[in-house]
Amino acid sequence: MRKIRVAFFADMLIENFDGAARTIYQIIQRIDRSRYEFFFITGSAPGPDFPYKYYLVPSIEIPKNEDYKMAIPALAFFEMNNAMLIFKPDVIHISSPSFLGRYALDYGRNHQIPVITIYHTHFISYIDYYFKDAKFLIDAVKAFVISRNKSFYNGCDLVLVPSQSLMDELAGYDFDSDKMKLWPRGMNVSLFSPDKKNSNLKKEYGLDRPVVLFASRLVWEKNLITLVSIYEKNEVEGRPFTFVVAGDGVAREELQEQMPKALFLGKLDHEALSIWYASADVFLFTSETETYGNVVVEAMASGLTVVVANAGGPNDLVNQFVTGIKCDPRDAEAFYAAVKLYMTDQQLRETIIDNALQYARGLDWDQLTATYFDMVAGMQNQSK
Repeated sequence: MRKIRVAFFADMLIENFDGAARTIYQIIQRIDRSRYEFFFITGSAPGPDFPYKYYLVPSIEIPKNEDYKMAIPALAFFEMNNAMLIFKPDVIHISSPSFLGRYALDYGRNHQIPVITIYHTHFISYIDYYFKDAKFLIDAVKAFVISRNKSFYNGCDLVLVPSQSLMDELAGYDFDSDKMKLWPRGMNVSLFSPDKKNSNLKKEYGLDRPVVLFASRLVWEKNLITLVSIYEKNEVEGRPFTFVVAGDGVAREELQEQMPKALFLGKLDHEALSIWYASADVFLFTSETETYGNVVVEAMASGLTVVVANAGGPNDLVNQFVTGIKCDPRDAEAFYAAVKLYMTDQQLRETIIDNALQYARGLDWDQLTATYFDMVAGMQNQSK
């Protein structure tokens, strides 16, 4: 039986770089090489043990966010075309509406190849942050970004969206709802588990107060301003909690200056992070720009109570006062009150932990990726 050939386009292909990369690698780790042949086109070289063929496209760093690289296909247009003509894909997968993604979409259209994409990043939600100092431009820029993204995603054959609320929002912008399919993110419950708790962890770091954990890439569009305000409220209250920040990014240095008493761990691998999840007391997540919120379900699966922004993907993940607590993204007082509530209402805390564990354990990457591969196979069959 001839293998199904998939050309997979991703500007960033670095494992554990962010939530999108972790999702991509969940797919990569489950490729059945007896049925599928994958060819990756990327702007960032994966690790030396990457087991698949890939083509490295010239890339540039993104201003204000140097951690990210953007592939520039125009710098290798003919070479990429030749690589694609040699590979002869049956299906094209695109991870982002970037320059590379638009090249892939055009290639698919020109060669009648079906295109599947996952809606990883809700760029529309970033505009308020990036243009906060030029608010008169926000409406015009947002209209432009919506128009560009709509033309891209409506040009694909299948768009996998991680939450129902995001699907509803995109449909409100006139994205083609017939092309959108709900495809949430999964959970590795053997990695993220209450069993990972280390009772000596706080002592090892000299922490003698309940720990409020924040884990994310440290970039300002994650609503770090509210995080700082919550931290400052804790300082005014006499520092009843210790704030621990896991992650790295361009905002780290400035954030450390604004949160001098917090413990900054830097970027952790999954094993180290799973121990902190299971050993902390409250997980705090202020971001309002998430399409899903992997860290939220990781914390829930670890038996850690969560307080999240009532926006984006976490809004769908958390059932208010059932699996966690949701707060207005800009209301630092509400976030802080929720943290204190967990520490004073033991019955509520235990009930939420039990409910969240049950919810997280129902998310199975094996099942989700099997569905993805079935959809890819179906698209390949339709293209014949």
